[in-house]
Amino acid sequence: MIPLRDNIHTRVVPFVTYFLIGANIAAFLMELSLGPNLERFIYIFGVVPQKVVNAALGAPELLPYAIVPFFTSIFLHGGWLHLIGNMLYLYIFGDNVESTLGHFRYLVFYLGCGVAASLAHLLANPASNAPTIGASGAIAGVLGAYFLMFPRARVLTLVPIFFFIQIIEIPAILFLGLWFLIQFLSGSMSYGSAAAAAGVAWWAHIGGFAVGAGYTLLRYRMIRERKERVTH
Repeated sequence: MIPLRDNIHTRVVPFVTYFLIGANIAAFLMELSLGPNLERFIYIFGVVPQKVVNAALGAPELLPYAIVPFFTSIFLHGGWLHLIGNMLYLYIFGDNVESTLGHFRYLVFYLGCGVAASLAHLLANPASNAPTIGASGAIAGVLGAYFLMFPRARVLTLVPIFFFIQIIEIPAILFLGLWFLIQFLSGSMSYGSAAAAAGVAWWAHIGGFAVGAGYTLLRYRMIRERKERVTH
């Protein structure tokens, strides 16, 4: 399923979302300019679970070098399809979450979800020596927030059915629920396998979505409690 747009319009200009999209595109263009140095660059600025674990357990002086990639990896991508797919999801779902949270809180939320997603991948694959890159963990956090903030929204979706392509509106709660279910099933089936350590970071997606949804639930609870204190 490929989302095309949602039906929730915002009057707030989502300039943080636009900034993030621009930063990801700029970072990818820089990657393309590195030529034979790209592999080393990705290893340095991508999250390598084994490197983080080794630094934490045996070389704490190297820990800062292992922590920085938790932020830089969020802006790196492995190819055009990887980049375009992530930016499409961010463009469609990010603006409404940004308008709800506010610009600065949204930026902190996005980065926090990205870090949490990388931590989830690390916990699931601590012995992996393969660098993990991509904005999908952070964007998964945005999807988790959108899932609870706009459950009645509808997403215009391109759905391939055998040899035919249909464009239909799907409730956001169903679209994102199916998305999360696919990530969870894929992550569960690949857990502990050698291929998982070097393949799609399913648990980063799962962790990002869970943190985004969890933060939203906590925020709603705090707002409700604040209103109750005011009315009593």
